[in-house]
Amino acid sequence: MGYRILETEDIAAYLRERGHWAEAADPEVREVSDGNMNRVFLASSADGGHSLAVKQALPWVRVAGPSWPMNPDRADAEARAYEQVAKVAPDKIPAILGYDPENYALVMEDMSDLEVLRTLLNEGASYGPDTSARIGEFVAQLTFTTSDFGMPSAERKALVAASVSPELCKITEDVVLSEPYIEHEHNHWLPELAGLAAEFRSDSVLRTEVADLRHTFMTSAQALLHGDLHTGSVMVGERDGAHVVRVFDPEFSFVGPIGYDLGLYWANALVSEERARALGTSTDHADQVRLSWEAFETEFRRLWPTRVDTFFDDAYLDRFLRRVWTDSVGYAGTEIVRRIIGFAHLTDLTTLPDPAPASRRALLLGRELIVRRAELTDVESVRRLVSSLA
Repeated sequence: MGYRILETEDIAAYLRERGHWAEAADPEVREVSDGNMNRVFLASSADGGHSLAVKQALPWVRVAGPSWPMNPDRADAEARAYEQVAKVAPDKIPAILGYDPENYALVMEDMSDLEVLRTLLNEGASYGPDTSARIGEFVAQLTFTTSDFGMPSAERKALVAASVSPELCKITEDVVLSEPYIEHEHNHWLPELAGLAAEFRSDSVLRTEVADLRHTFMTSAQALLHGDLHTGSVMVGERDGAHVVRVFDPEFSFVGPIGYDLGLYWANALVSEERARALGTSTDHADQVRLSWEAFETEFRRLWPTRVDTFFDDAYLDRFLRRVWTDSVGYAGTEIVRRIIGFAHLTDLTTLPDPAPASRRALLLGRELIVRRAELTDVESVRRLVSSLA
């Protein structure tokens, strides 16, 4: 039949065709698309007892329309990532009920009872009791089991080949790891930051360090990543009296440097800290770096004895984790910078009554994380840096 773009009125029949809806009455369907890239629909029974979500990748970026074409096969990467995570951390992702590769559509559990973490933070809520620890565990479980430590060589090579995502990786290489440091039409910033943006473009030390991080991103195939792990890709809430954390939207998934996923999450936590400072509210956000790193390191070390290649000894593990930490600090900096003077700014800052002071502090923090990442050897050194810019 071939690829077709699904509309709200198509979803009921589509779900029946795919065997996902057996109730006598058709579901009530509404579109709830919110992200930049795809369309999402919720289908619910009239009594609310049964509901699920349908997510389809469009042949363009949703928020831009046909003027920004994009291959919908990015949904293949998302389905592949969910499949890998389901093997090791099924409690940290939505339940996937089926994938339709012809129409690049995923059918999954309805998570509308949960809240997007960024939305909660912007409203002044906390991260919850163990959100960042669960994120750290998620990264460790996904990356260890898809690395050369946790996966036999032949399987690893097949995973690397299957996970190549040139179009979406190129977006990251450009939007995050080059465009904010050059003149580019995607870039924009607050008028008060024009001078600082110009300084960044002429800062040869900064540009060289970003080039180093960019090259690592392009060449370091350490493990399968989520690829876009920020507070807008995490949902939290309560189910049956227990705190729930769900990571979603891994369509940028590819095999790359482990520090990239951690760095993106840290960047969002540190920007949330600046929002809290500006509003004079709770400032526990920077501590999420510590919580996620400690959980990541603990889980990675717990898995280490199961490594398939025992040539890598415990001393090498220490060295490897130091490298992951340093990369994470640097990538946190690049994500902060691009979210302020590059493309796709963060509502954490843009919704402040006066976003300029907090944005300036965050931008300066981003630069320091990039150029001083080798000096920032532990959580306390990052905490001192954040405090020094307050």
